[in-house]
Amino acid sequence: MLKKLKGKWVALSERTGRVFGRYKTKREARERLRQVEIFKHLRKKSQKKHKK
Repeated sequence: MLKKLKGKWVALSERTGRVFGRYKTKREARERLRQVEIFKHLRKKSQKKHKK
């Protein structure tokens, strides 16, 4: 989730509210959220491999 707080764009977790970073532009914050989602999915895939 993206929010504008105190003049900065903040990338937040929708579930926990954890802050992933504060950025000058919305584009930078959106890019960070993309990175977090990619790593989250990679982690899920690697956990499935180890269970087998």
